[in-house]
Amino acid sequence: MTTGLPASSAQAGASIRHLPVNLFASVMGLSGLALAWRLAHRSLAAPAFIGEAVGALAVLVFVLMAAGYLAKLARHPDVVLAEFRHPVGGNFFGTIAISLLLLSALIEPYSASTAHALWTLGAVGAFVLAFIAVSRLLKGQLDASLVMPAWLLSGVATLDIAVTGRDMPMAWAPEMNLIAGALGAMLAPVLFVMIVSRLVHREPLAPAVTPSLMMLVAPFEVGFLAYSNLVGGVDRFAAVLFYFGLFLFLVIAPKVFRPSIAFSPAWWGISFPMAALASAALKYADHAGGMGLQLLAIVLLGALSVALAVLFVRTVRIVVNGQLFR
Repeated sequence: MTTGLPASSAQAGASIRHLPVNLFASVMGLSGLALAWRLAHRSLAAPAFIGEAVGALAVLVFVLMAAGYLAKLARHPDVVLAEFRHPVGGNFFGTIAISLLLLSALIEPYSASTAHALWTLGAVGAFVLAFIAVSRLLKGQLDASLVMPAWLLSGVATLDIAVTGRDMPMAWAPEMNLIAGALGAMLAPVLFVMIVSRLVHREPLAPAVTPSLMMLVAPFEVGFLAYSNLVGGVDRFAAVLFYFGLFLFLVIAPKVFRPSIAFSPAWWGISFPMAALASAALKYADHAGGMGLQLLAIVLLGALSVALAVLFVRTVRIVVNGQLFR
């Protein structure tokens, strides 16, 4: 069977220039899943190999994504620069910083020095991207229709510094965690209010970006994890963060999980918020006790595992058939 196109046209249609930066969210999701299974191993005696196997897959996916995106940068720097400057797409560069932070937590049991280097690099990247994001906002005259859930990535990235940096041994790490907590605690609510206002007063999100609604859950569940690390335990304020994030998940899930929304790499936007929710549920259940909370944590971890398995298989399919690069 022929495509009806010249060979040169077919080759031009498939190019590394089309590799989307938001696909780094797959690393975030897989890393979050691995860390959630590690928590389940400690609190629920789940098999240890599941978390370690998923963690190894997350590392592999990151290596492949990093190689691909570096190739894109080398061959098409103008395309990468245009992505970075885009008022919506530019926020997805935060997925790289968050991936580095999460990978540091995964790798730490195997190589502490590598974990420390990744965490430092990810933390610096998160701070830089937060600075750029706020600077862009304060320029003014921004079209309100461009306010999207992806904007939350800058605030969530700084919170992830505190989520993954609790055990960093560097003398300056505790202050870095506090600064990160301060930035995330202020940025995430401000951006959250702006996004909700846009969702209430403007037209609904296009189907292609509807899965990004799940990002609204992330500030509260990542905030729960960061706050409990900073204060050294789970208290009632942490519980408030956890329960509100859970409420948002229940509200948003029916709007996102609809068969009418076609699959694309944007679907990976659901993965890390769900992973943060599952980890928060496991941590809160371990603190508060009770069969009900343990059952909730198990259900959320199961739903996360199934969702990411489906996303992974469908992503491999579009990589193999070349659709991702067209």
